[in-house]
Amino acid sequence: MKLYIVPTPIGNLEDITLRAIRILKEVDIILAEDTRTSGNLLKHLGIEKRMFAHHQHNEHKTIELISERIAGGEKIALITDAGTPGISDPGFLLIRECIAKGIEVECLPGATAFVPALVNSGLPCDTFCFEGFLPQKKGRQTKIKSLVHEHRTMVFYESPHRLVKALEQFAEFFGAERKASVSRELTKMYEENKRGTLHVLAEYFKSKTVKGEIVIVVEGCKTKTKNEVEEVSDSEE
Repeated sequence: MKLYIVPTPIGNLEDITLRAIRILKEVDIILAEDTRTSGNLLKHLGIEKRMFAHHQHNEHKTIELISERIAGGEKIALITDAGTPGISDPGFLLIRECIAKGIEVECLPGATAFVPALVNSGLPCDTFCFEGFLPQKKGRQTKIKSLVHEHRTMVFYESPHRLVKALEQFAEFFGAERKASVSRELTKMYEENKRGTLHVLAEYFKSKTVKGEIVIVVEGCKTKTKNEVEEVSDSEE
């Protein structure tokens, strides 16, 4: 009895591991965020397997049944439309439930969008913070304000129609000259990685019709706060 967390390609279908293919062939059931999208991937891989929908709208209701089936001896794999389950995608609730019930969880390494975007940004990636999607409305500005003095490189996911808004808000609160990078259509034919200041990037994408999943990477704050300066002074005494 085991739950397998299986990353799937974020664009280029060649970006799936041999191990992931083997697991998907061996399990009894595959849980998919969208069975139609995952069905196309399985067809490409030549895999015929029972699939059940597992997404943000039903996961609260299904985790009990799924965990019981695994405990009963079934091997189940969880995949999402693209990337690694649990990273701004369904997965956390089921994983937590299985761990609580003593069910083994095995997570395979594989594709995720923020890692290539971060590395390709040219910004420091020895330490960083992943913030996922910002709130769409309530709490959005509050969240951004809380990151004004974040020293680490920051990574965000964003939708195409909110990209310019996000860049403008970042410029407003972080400073228009803060360095950043925008990556879209990663691993696909029309992949784009655009680097520059927040102001330059906002102006650039205003003039474009943007499609695809977006990763925004923003330089951390280089200015120390008053409290941080005092802490350094105290430590030197």
